[in-house]
Amino acid sequence: MSQQADPQQRELLRVCRIGRAQGLKGEVTVRTFTDEPELRFAPGSVLYTKDGSRTYTIARSRTFKDRWILHFEGVDDRDASEALNGLELYVEADDPEEMAEEDAWYPKDLIGLEARVADNPANGIESGKAGNVIGKVVDVIDGPAQSLLKIRLATPVIEQKDGSYIPASSDENDENNDTKIIKTVLVPFVDELVPDINLDEHYLTLDPPTGLIPDL
Repeated sequence: MSQQADPQQRELLRVCRIGRAQGLKGEVTVRTFTDEPELRFAPGSVLYTKDGSRTYTIARSRTFKDRWILHFEGVDDRDASEALNGLELYVEADDPEEMAEEDAWYPKDLIGLEARVADNPANGIESGKAGNVIGKVVDVIDGPAQSLLKIRLATPVIEQKDGSYIPASSDENDENNDTKIIKTVLVPFVDELVPDINLDEHYLTLDPPTGLIPDL
C-alpha cells in the first residue's frame, strides 16, 4: 500500500469491502461489488480508498467457497490485515467509449434511464405496445445469477383477487378488499430482456416475457 500526497481527480467505482483477516500472513476476505472480480483482483491491480489518497496493490488473490481472498503488498501479518476490516476499495472507471463498444455498463449509468417496450418485442408482449413507456430505472441490484434492474412503474397497478390488474388510481379499487399495489418490478439485466441501451437519449428498452411486468 502507499500514500499519495496529492491524489488526482478521478472517477472511482467501488469493487469490494474488506472483511475479516484470513490466516496469519496478511490475507483478507472481501465482499465483492463487481461482476469482474478476476480482472479487478488480478495480481498487480491497484485499488483506491474512496478519497483516492491511499492505494493498495494486490500481491495475490484466490477464491475459497465462493469467497475472494486478497493479499495486498505491505500487509504481511494478521495485525495489519485486521486493521483493514471494513475498508471499502475502489478502481478507476474504464473509458466510457470503450465500454459502450463492448456493451458494458456501470450501474450509475443505468439509474434514471426511462424504460420502454422494445421496438420488436419477441418474448410475448404485443407488438402494438412497442415504444410504450414502462417506467424508470431506480436501482441496479446484484443478484446471485445476474444483476436486476429495479423499475419504478410509470403507472402503478393493483393486483386484484382474481389475478387481474387495474391502475392504482382506479375508482374500482376497494381499500378493504386485500388488494396489492405494485409500484416497482425487477427485470433481469440480460441481453434477451434488455436489448438496447441509449445513454445519449437517456432510455433503455425491455423485451420481458408475458407476466413479468404487470398489466403489460
